[in-house]
Amino acid sequence: MKIFDLNFITNLIPIMLKYLTVTLKMSFLALLLGLVLGIIIALVVDAKVPILNKLSKVYVSFFRGTPLVAQMFFIYFGLIQVIPSLKELDSFTAAVIVLGLNSSAYFSESLRGAISSVDKGQLEACYAFGMTYTQAMIRVILPQAIRVAIPAMMNTFADIIKGSALAFTIGVTEIMATAQSEAAASYKYLEAFTCIIIIYWSLSLLLSFIQSKLEVKMSKAY
Repeated sequence: MKIFDLNFITNLIPIMLKYLTVTLKMSFLALLLGLVLGIIIALVVDAKVPILNKLSKVYVSFFRGTPLVAQMFFIYFGLIQVIPSLKELDSFTAAVIVLGLNSSAYFSESLRGAISSVDKGQLEACYAFGMTYTQAMIRVILPQAIRVAIPAMMNTFADIIKGSALAFTIGVTEIMATAQSEAAASYKYLEAFTCIIIIYWSLSLLLSFIQSKLEVKMSKAY
């Protein structure tokens, strides 16, 4: 009996790459949702909007303080019992929503810290020129804050991709589910999960490369 079957890996990798598109699609959609919500939350907290400010802090505390897999089970299996309309929610969409909500809590904290690092005098200067808070943020503050937050935001995106592996627990067929299925059928768990490790590691290295290029480009722009 072979200890490590290279032929199995050779046959498995094309199958897993086929489902890699599912993982990447899920991750990018969650990224977009997380960024939009994260920016809104960061601005609400920074502007200290009454009521919404406190609700946002509770929201961030919840999603940062509970396990991602528990959040998936809570929303996909739990909320269905109290919100019947969610029965139409498919597992892929549920995974995107949970990953987006979870990442938005981290994006908001990264952006909030980055906004705080921008000289407050710039905001006051914007007010002096007649800009509203929203205009000042979009035109002046946020572009600088995003540059500062890029490393943390890229780390959060990497966490989204790695967290997407948990989507198989609610029935999404992606690369983790494929590896689990192939390993169970052949009992070649070492080979299957070696492939998983290599693919996720490769994605992480690619994100690190993109991050370094973005940081160089942003530093030249400012």
